[in-house]
Amino acid sequence: MKALLRSFSPGVGRGRSLGLALVLLVLVVAPSACLVWFMTQAAKNERLAARQRLVEAYRGHLALAQERLAAYWRRAAEELEPQAEAVPAPALFARLVRAGLADAAICFDSAGQVVYPGANLSPRPEVSGVSWTAAQDLEASASAEAAAAYARLAELATNADSCARALQAEARSLIQAGKKEAAIGLLTGPLAGKRFERAADAQGRLIVPNAELLALDLLKDSADAPARVELLARLKKRVLDYEDSAMTAPQRRFLLRRLQALHPEPEVLSMLSAEDLAARYLETGTSRAGESELRPAALPGVWQFASARGRVLTLHRTGSLMAGARTGAAAQGLPPDVSLSLLPPGKESGNLLPSVPASPLLPGWRLALALRDQRMFDTAAEQRIAAYVWVGVLVVATAAVLASLALGLVRRQMALTQLRNDLVANITHELKTPLASMRLLVDTLLNGETLHAPTVREYLQMIAQENLRLSRLIDNFLAFSRMERNKYAFDFKELPAAAIVDAAAAAVRERFQGPGCRFEVAPASGLPPVFADADALVTALMNLLDNAYKYSGDDKRITLAAGAGNGSVRFAVTDNGIGLAPRDTRRIFKRFFRVAQGLARASGGCGLGLSIVEFIVKAHHGSVRVQSRPGRGSTFTIAIPAANARPNPALDVHPG
Repeated sequence: MKALLRSFSPGVGRGRSLGLALVLLVLVVAPSACLVWFMTQAAKNERLAARQRLVEAYRGHLALAQERLAAYWRRAAEELEPQAEAVPAPALFARLVRAGLADAAICFDSAGQVVYPGANLSPRPEVSGVSWTAAQDLEASASAEAAAAYARLAELATNADSCARALQAEARSLIQAGKKEAAIGLLTGPLAGKRFERAADAQGRLIVPNAELLALDLLKDSADAPARVELLARLKKRVLDYEDSAMTAPQRRFLLRRLQALHPEPEVLSMLSAEDLAARYLETGTSRAGESELRPAALPGVWQFASARGRVLTLHRTGSLMAGARTGAAAQGLPPDVSLSLLPPGKESGNLLPSVPASPLLPGWRLALALRDQRMFDTAAEQRIAAYVWVGVLVVATAAVLASLALGLVRRQMALTQLRNDLVANITHELKTPLASMRLLVDTLLNGETLHAPTVREYLQMIAQENLRLSRLIDNFLAFSRMERNKYAFDFKELPAAAIVDAAAAAVRERFQGPGCRFEVAPASGLPPVFADADALVTALMNLLDNAYKYSGDDKRITLAAGAGNGSVRFAVTDNGIGLAPRDTRRIFKRFFRVAQGLARASGGCGLGLSIVEFIVKAHHGSVRVQSRPGRGSTFTIAIPAANARPNPALDVHPG
């Protein structure tokens, strides 16, 4: 530490203080960083140990879940095949989706061709003939006549397909003719009969569901709400009846989408989502089921699983597949505090417990157990970790406090060292000047052959002035020394304020009576007494008067005034000197500060006078302020509380 002080003792600048702070910061931060690193490693190791204990506790449950999941998928692969042979393809599709066993399914025949939800089109013969052609021609120009022509064709039709197509065309013509009510009656009446349940158009699409959908559109703005509700329920039942395999998958998707738009329902949305997923899968070009294992499908985020002989291909989204594994057969028998997670290939287990392969039928998939309440895992290690953290925090905080105290002590010691250096330098310089002047004057007198009385008197007066200057310097240095050691003693008494003004004026009057100086003393009448140390307060005023003399030009005008008001006595020293810049007025009372101007530098001094003034004034519970403008002079005002305004002077504590 001594070496460190010696290295910084030549000056206490901001750069050196910053360097010292950085050194101490490094000395604190480096061990603290190491401690934090060790704490982190200890906490991590403690968590790993707690995690390992949990793994061992639940390893048997994870093996059981693995076994049950494998059995579940083997059973699914074996059971899908008989269902594909015994149940119509649309019905099997609906059963798998509604039971939550798949998000969608593709059913194949024995030859590997898609049965459902493929197009499954059964084209029917076109209706032809002169009467049919004539009715079509009328539809473009005369809708009412076309409707009558289609009605006659319906009466003459010999099969259900032709009759239903004619009735559908008649309803279309009535709508074009503006006869909406008649069209609704036709669509919901004759055309809705049991005879036409299997009637289809030339593309193989059932006519009745499309007719009911058209009737719903016509009833959208109708006041007959019950009729619309009944019709909507009938259409929904027809579309969701997968046991009836007459409806093609494209027509069913279209009707499901329109039903969802007309009246959204969860069941409709679920089947529509399944139909769309299967259709998108078929659009990828896949035509066969593949092997009995869960593997990525041609769609992103979708997985496929085939039955034992490839008659059924189930499609699973990643999210629903994982949820199904947690709630299905594999999740049975697990403790209530853990849950099962099925991880797809490439996904890390993260914060879950270690995982195991899910099943040979699910290549790349892994099973992992997760705690339902993460606090169970944290509780196992938090007490030890909390102890580590508290120890680390206390050590780091202690190191920081000690470093802060050390920095403050070192900086204070450095500042004191700098002050001593500055004081010695200033004393040497300031004492040298008057001593040199006195020696020169004495040598001049001694070297003269004869002593001329006027010259001797003039030289002796100059020596007396230099001696007085030397005395003031020594007094200031002694006062500064006492201030630094907190040994400045004050003798407070109740004194007349005018007596203090007279004493200060008498001390400088002889000096201020020289040529080029006009000195005025202007105390107000009836000044109240003050509770003060007379010598100290006179010293403060003399320092202000001395500065006014030194920092004024050849034509000096100095005023010492005193007044009272607001429970205090104010002593003011005004001059017509060089004045102060605004930035200097905030620093003028600092120790060793001197204004950087030519006259100020040439006048001598060491920058202690105003700091001594401030010290004395504060000891009197007063204040000192300055008003100044460059080139216009300055006014220093000391305000001391009047004796009768002080609450209890005997309770004052003063340096000494």
